[in-house]
Amino acid sequence: MPRISAKLLTLLVLAAIIALSPLFFPSGFYFRIGALVFVNGLAVLGLVILTGYAGQISLGHAGFAGIGGYACALAPVHLGIHPGLAVVLGAIVSAILAYLVGRPILRLKGYYLGVATLGFGILVSMVLSNERDLTGGPDGMSVPELGLRGWLKTMGLSLSNGEFWYYFCGIVLLIGAWVVLNLHNSPMGRALRALHGSEIAARTVGIDIARYKLMAFVISAVFASVAGSLIALQNKFITPDIAGFMHSIEMVTMAVLGGAASVLGAILGAAILTILPQVLTVFAEYEQLILGLVMMLVMIFLREGLLPSILRKFRGTGE
Repeated sequence: MPRISAKLLTLLVLAAIIALSPLFFPSGFYFRIGALVFVNGLAVLGLVILTGYAGQISLGHAGFAGIGGYACALAPVHLGIHPGLAVVLGAIVSAILAYLVGRPILRLKGYYLGVATLGFGILVSMVLSNERDLTGGPDGMSVPELGLRGWLKTMGLSLSNGEFWYYFCGIVLLIGAWVVLNLHNSPMGRALRALHGSEIAARTVGIDIARYKLMAFVISAVFASVAGSLIALQNKFITPDIAGFMHSIEMVTMAVLGGAASVLGAILGAAILTILPQVLTVFAEYEQLILGLVMMLVMIFLREGLLPSILRKFRGTGE
């Protein structure tokens, strides 16, 4: 009997979770929470490539989410294009900016790189907040309807707004996971993991360090941009908070919590930090304290992240 590859098994597990989770939803509200989990998971998958594979840190990742989100708000109004095409436009703009910004800042290492990416994120957030005539300033602006739900209805497939975004974002997450998993064992993926282990050793065997760092940064920016677009289209409204510093920190925390080098681990981290605030509403005053405590415990006892550490312990007990 042929063995199932790890890549196929990961995709099957993720697809099963997306398909079966609605069976346990007590109300339609949980479709919205599920869609938000998938969107955050998509953004964190970009950090799997940049941080988990390449070993580079970014504290301005939310800046690209802001670019993608505002592309869906501004492009249909000022350029007259469909919101779906605006998602593509936002991804292209984010990729170009990531290339231009990444070339100089990726020469930095450690906390110098973190501060440089943080500066980029803050700059994007400031522009979105201060350009009131264009972006609506801190009050934000409305985002046009995507329109696909009406198209599905004409085909006889009637979904509520929450159900539509749940399954739509789930499919996009599956595609993103497939891309990251395929990248893992590709020549580029092996080069990224090599420079993560040792840049000196990677350079010695002929790997172009600067090129592969830049490629990882650009791809991660596209993931964040698409995630930002999906948030904007789902909410039909967007504010500069999407590009804020705290959103970037949340993304990094999600990746580290679940396992930055693991696709399922990163999505698990996104799920925990998306769902936990909903569960802790009765402890709203202590929410940040509890989240911080959870993060500290994971970093002390499960340094590889929740999922990789649990799997390692499970395999160890089975030997």
